[in-house]
Amino acid sequence: MESLTKAEEKVMQVLWKLGKAFVKDIIEHMDEQPKPPYTTISSIVRILESKGFVGYKAYGKTHEYFPVIQREEYSKRTLRQMITDYFDGSAANVMSFLVREEKLGEAEIEALKKLIEKS
Repeated sequence: MESLTKAEEKVMQVLWKLGKAFVKDIIEHMDEQPKPPYTTISSIVRILESKGFVGYKAYGKTHEYFPVIQREEYSKRTLRQMITDYFDGSAANVMSFLVREEKLGEAEIEALKKLIEKS
């Protein structure tokens, strides 16, 4: 599975949220201000289709797009890649980083301990 650019991820986030959408719907649900041009989003969606992330149903010249890759699947792959690239493949290094850098509170640390104990 290919990686996504930030712009592609933004479009995928909208599609995951909506389930299916026309380009105008994607633009309407984007947080960016000002809204990106129709042609820009249309191009990004076509790139996502070529990468295998998005499928479509044609209604004449109009296309309704939907995610082919589920958010959870992409999240798992992205997290695994980040752990490999930035934390030497170690979940313990990730946890250590989170505790140090995110200034986790006692409640969050206790919740993490319980998760670890359940595993």
